[in-house]
Amino acid sequence: MNDLLVPYYEHPSARPVEWDAIIAAAPRLHGVVLNPASGPGETPDLAFAEVAGRLRRADVRVLGYTDTDYGRRPRADVVRDLVRHRDWYDADGVFLDQVASGRAEFPYYQRLATAARDAGHGTVVLNHGTPPHPSYAGIADVLVTFEGTWKTYTGTRSQQWRGGGTGVRLCHLVHGVPAGVDLAGAARERGATVYCGVPGTGDHPWGTLPHALEPTL
Repeated sequence: MNDLLVPYYEHPSARPVEWDAIIAAAPRLHGVVLNPASGPGETPDLAFAEVAGRLRRADVRVLGYTDTDYGRRPRADVVRDLVRHRDWYDADGVFLDQVASGRAEFPYYQRLATAARDAGHGTVVLNHGTPPHPSYAGIADVLVTFEGTWKTYTGTRSQQWRGGGTGVRLCHLVHGVPAGVDLAGAARERGATVYCGVPGTGDHPWGTLPHALEPTL
């Protein structure tokens, strides 16, 4: 089942074996987040363009990473990134990061979702990192309702999200996950059908792959 969403923030020229492992796992992937430079960068990155092409040929969604700074980033700057991801990397979806969760910021994200689809992105993922206001379910395909450590994930009561019945899929992104953990099962128990769990910790956990995707050297 293609339920694994992988945000892997390493350059293909520095980690070619790891990128090969991601592409080899194509049948299991819901999508891969492409993040050349905390966004698309100022100029096209040929190594990322090549990886994006390989992912697309393997029938994997390519999701262009764009930071929104919780609704504080100018909308024109975000839209510029959305267009660059589409033009430079042929991304067919977007992964909006640092997304606000309150009702007051909803119009900002509603306009961004419309702009993303107008730019040709068929999939919109919003990374709130926490359960958002139910209105966001109407503009996205996937909502990230948890991002944090395995300790936090297992040590607190699951927050029930009140936006059911809309068809949107929920995603949990967990780092510091021990080897041998069935994160898929834990995510399903908490209402998420898309997930990713990596062993990395600290300031850059998404520079590691899920245990099941780690290449055998």
